[in-house]
Amino acid sequence: MKSSIHGDCDEDLYEVALRFRLLRQEGYTLPADVLNNFKNKEGKFKQNLREDIRGLMGLYEASQLSIGEDILEEAGNFSSLLLNACLQHLDRHQAAVVKNTLEHPHHKSWARFMTKNFLTDFQGTNGWINALQELAKIDFNMVKSVHQKEMLQISKWWKDLGLTEELKFARDQPLKWYIWPMAIIPDPRLSEQRIELTKPISLIYIIDDIFDVGGTLDELTLFTEAVNRWDLSAFKELPEYMKMCFKTLDDITNEISTKVHKEHKWNPVGSLRKAWASLCNAFLVEAKWFASGHVPKAEEYLKNGAVSSGVHVVLVHLFFLLGHGITKENVDLVDDFPGIISSTATILRLWDDLGSAKDENQDGHDGSYVECYLKEHRGSSVENARQIVAHMISDMWKRLNKECLSPNPISTSFTKGSLNIARMVPLMYSYDDQQCLPGLEEHMKSLLLENLPYRNAQKIDE
Repeated sequence: MKSSIHGDCDEDLYEVALRFRLLRQEGYTLPADVLNNFKNKEGKFKQNLREDIRGLMGLYEASQLSIGEDILEEAGNFSSLLLNACLQHLDRHQAAVVKNTLEHPHHKSWARFMTKNFLTDFQGTNGWINALQELAKIDFNMVKSVHQKEMLQISKWWKDLGLTEELKFARDQPLKWYIWPMAIIPDPRLSEQRIELTKPISLIYIIDDIFDVGGTLDELTLFTEAVNRWDLSAFKELPEYMKMCFKTLDDITNEISTKVHKEHKWNPVGSLRKAWASLCNAFLVEAKWFASGHVPKAEEYLKNGAVSSGVHVVLVHLFFLLGHGITKENVDLVDDFPGIISSTATILRLWDDLGSAKDENQDGHDGSYVECYLKEHRGSSVENARQIVAHMISDMWKRLNKECLSPNPISTSFTKGSLNIARMVPLMYSYDDQQCLPGLEEHMKSLLLENLPYRNAQKIDE
């Protein structure tokens, strides 16, 4: 492994940082001490590196793969400080590239959006690079057409389901829900898996709305008990919309289980039902807190909130829909909320709370980690609590990075799916003052409605 990182370019910061990042993001447990070559005798990064903007960008990108090493923490702080300082001295294009690196490092960003930006902004001068760029544009537009067809199928499925007619209070956003599978499973060949994964994701949102605004506490308790027993007859005393919701949940669970059993020779119905029961149990805990006015300890809130994020339900379904490495040991592992799932779920929960905790005037309906922290730590400011949450998100990313390293009993496609959820979280939870998602709306318009123009298509044909 040493020969793959060292060589003729071992004094080139960009080359070393890039090799380190590419190998580690593919799961190789590569030591971070390869960066020691760029430190002085005092153990600090050399000051002459401040002139190497490209190298500093590579160093910052590499630091995002940290699993807790001090040297990568130092690398991230060193490179971000110098890159921010140089912004005012760069021309507009260079400054935009550096700023984009700082705000959207590759490892923590959605690859398809990064691709769109690169193909739009990059202007090559080399003939073969230009040809590759044009091929990439063709591929991008072809994949876009696949996603458009999938969205039409999802829209038809959701409309035919008829849940919105019965659940007037619930969200009606099937295209937004489809964005999750679109990011989680980027392989254009896995169209059926994306469509199937959208279905449980849609029900996570619907059941969340039932617990937030739809049912009384008594009804929610009975609903949760019925899901735990998975007994349709237990819904007799409940409102019609709850019956309809559970019937839809039962149908989707059975349909997916049948498909998985047919394709992969394993019936996942027990695992799927268990995941749904855990989700409803967590929703009910939050409903009881709200009904009683109880504000839990921050740690208690977060432990339950990781489950109520719905990430476990999504990733259990993903595991079986992908069909890789389905063994009893792996099924037991995925069922038990392992680190690769809990770290992703915690990132989502904390990001969601940052988006909804704008100030001290919390409405308290869903609660948030910030609210619980402030209640527990009297005298702390909102800003201080938000900084703590940001630090916790950073730590969870390090844990997630470590979970993705080899050897790993879970397939690479599953670990990358977990990473893709974490990468999408900032986009899905960066609300503005009107509680809208302007960034998400702009990205979706760009990715799904706008073609990338071809510049040299005729030369490629030649």
